[in-house]
Amino acid sequence: MFLRRFYPDYRVESVYRMDFRKLYEEGVRGVLFDIDNTLVPHGAPADGAAVELFEALHKIGMKTCLISNNKPPRILPFAKAVGSAYICDAHKPSRTGYLEAMKRMGTTAADTIFVGDQLFTDVYGAKRAGIPSWLVSPIHPKEEIQIVLKRYLERIVLYFYEKEHKK
Repeated sequence: MFLRRFYPDYRVESVYRMDFRKLYEEGVRGVLFDIDNTLVPHGAPADGAAVELFEALHKIGMKTCLISNNKPPRILPFAKAVGSAYICDAHKPSRTGYLEAMKRMGTTAADTIFVGDQLFTDVYGAKRAGIPSWLVSPIHPKEEIQIVLKRYLERIVLYFYEKEHKK
């Protein structure tokens, strides 16, 4: 089915509920993250929870990279605050940003995962790059208008995703 290309490999309510230690034990060595509405509300700076998450990830040996379609003024302060590599202007869902992020981390699609909140950019791009994707629920309902419009289409895709995964 056409819509499967947008299906996440996993769904979780929040990035802050993911068991990264278990993922590390299973062989994951790198995590690519979207920022807005994945780690913090849209446009918000890195908060204590995000900083703690990245400190914990680095402590267990996980490499991280932020991958965003945003410009450097949005990404650089966030990346510095959490101590992570980053890719600005990633042009998600293009594979290029995902592949460059893995190169910077020294990981491969076999030991990297992606975490994001949007199907048509985040999940689809990860799928195109051969990386397992984790879809999280958006942190906050306030979003740019183009994202709000995409959310309506995402609901259709997620309806079929849920229907298929309940079998």
